[in-house]
Amino acid sequence: MPARLRTADAAEVASALARIAERPEAADLRLLTKHFLAVLESRAPGHSVEVRVPPYAAVQVIPGVRHTRGTPPAVVETDPETWIALATGELSWSDAIETARVSASGERTDLTAYLPLT
Repeated sequence: MPARLRTADAAEVASALARIAERPEAADLRLLTKHFLAVLESRAPGHSVEVRVPPYAAVQVIPGVRHTRGTPPAVVETDPETWIALATGELSWSDAIETARVSASGERTDLTAYLPLT
């Protein structure tokens, strides 16, 4: 079983959010991506949907049928900037889907009920 992601402390998150508003850097994108995925993982425990934010991390969330091998039947994938915008409420789930900034396939992949995470 993969290690669970850890949430960052509030000061780390605030600092990274302030920096990416000016000029996004890989370290800040990685920290925030992993932090917000860990928050989602704690708020929506389960294994039926895999949320991928390459190249930084992926988590399995949402109650339902557990996925263990191969390609999951339900996958959400996006880039770090989009994930952070969704997590902070700067971008709505419906807008992200309509503009193809998020790819979501399979059952239970609508994350509207869990977003924003802040």
